[in-house]
Amino acid sequence: MIELKEMTFQSFLDNAVKKANKTNSKQLISWTNKINSVDLLSVFETAKELNKDRIFWTNSSNDFTLVGIGSVKKIIAHENRFQRLEEQWGNIRKDALIYNPYEDLGTGLVTVGGMSFDAKRQKSKLWDKFPTSQLTIPEYVLIQDKDNYYLTANLHVDGNTAVERVVNNVSLVKEMLLHPSTVSYEPKQKVLSKQEIEPEMWKNTVKLAVQNIKQEQVNKIVLAREMRLKLNRQATIGRMLRRLKETQPNSYIFAFEHGDNCFLGATPERLVQVKGEKLLSTCLAGTSPRGKTMKEDEKIAHALLNDPKNREEHDYVVQMIKKSIEKYCDNINIPNEPVVFPLRNLQHLYTPVTARLKEEYTVFDLVKKLHPTPALGGVPRDKALAFIRENELLDRGWYGAPIGWLDSQANSEFAVALRSGLVQNDEVSLFAGCGVMRDSDPEMEYEETNVKFLPMLTILEDTDESY
Repeated sequence: MIELKEMTFQSFLDNAVKKANKTNSKQLISWTNKINSVDLLSVFETAKELNKDRIFWTNSSNDFTLVGIGSVKKIIAHENRFQRLEEQWGNIRKDALIYNPYEDLGTGLVTVGGMSFDAKRQKSKLWDKFPTSQLTIPEYVLIQDKDNYYLTANLHVDGNTAVERVVNNVSLVKEMLLHPSTVSYEPKQKVLSKQEIEPEMWKNTVKLAVQNIKQEQVNKIVLAREMRLKLNRQATIGRMLRRLKETQPNSYIFAFEHGDNCFLGATPERLVQVKGEKLLSTCLAGTSPRGKTMKEDEKIAHALLNDPKNREEHDYVVQMIKKSIEKYCDNINIPNEPVVFPLRNLQHLYTPVTARLKEEYTVFDLVKKLHPTPALGGVPRDKALAFIRENELLDRGWYGAPIGWLDSQANSEFAVALRSGLVQNDEVSLFAGCGVMRDSDPEMEYEETNVKFLPMLTILEDTDESY
């Protein structure tokens, strides 16, 4: 990685073209400059005019947002995916020519993406457009880190690149993105039909999982199911994201567009965040609905904190995360008791984990070791995954899997893709799951998944407030 400071975009490009000419090769360059504040959701919506795939990401604190447009490089790996992603990203960072005089998160060269829940699961047609793992380096990245905003342009140059033409093209795109067009008044989006995929068969699978647990083959198995909906028109991703931001303020809001497919959602669960050497992970397991009144809400929260099944389920996650990071970290700090983490439709047991990442390890080591947590797979992991692979009706694809971003300054964050759906033109598949334990009741688990569908179900239809 070569970082240059204090020069114009044109002189930076001139240097890059000279270097590419000397080596007779293509040179990846990344240029970042500070911009005025802008509504990044409006930028995301406007970027549709460029006819390029889009990426959206907002963290659960609402102080970091990323919009990616297009692709200058896709890092794809099918086997040994964590190792190969890390190797390819490392080589790209090393060889890139980067102009970035800033130190905020997400500045400089950035890559964003995700992966499938289970690389060993046979892929279904549903997830055709989503590889086993893919990190994308967008052509344009817009970042909001707290009160600061940045625009990064990434492109390849060679010895024949016309510098002035590139400068003009980037200026035109920048002008368009930073002055978003007004929202068009398209027909309201409505749900025409809704189909639950084999609900009774799913309940029977829960019964089978309970039998396995009682036979002491496994302690916990997480089972997911699918709901398929038909819309009256092609889905408007920008509006859906805007409603997710409004209705799920404590969640990660994300969208990964692959052609006319888009995987999006609002997940409450951080897998791991790395800022330099500082690590933050999250234990989020144990679920109850919200109350209709404050008194009822407090009563449900108190019951959640004192429920043996939910506390056991939560403790599996705490102990697994602690065990998983011990090799890679020191100064590990974990509170003795969880707290209740409230969301719009649900509340969860929550325990934060902080530590210092050792110099010889990276976020890829952590993601590989942590995924899937007991909240998404089960305990013990291998036996639970084998049961899921054999019995679950659903190919989870990127649902329940790590999604996130990395920058060239060794900052990164990955979340677990929950409360999500796969949009395919005018159809949507929604996904929800629950942890099956020894005392699980299929009907209660079914109702829990119904509650977990709500964050996505409630944003599929346009309301009067959408206009």
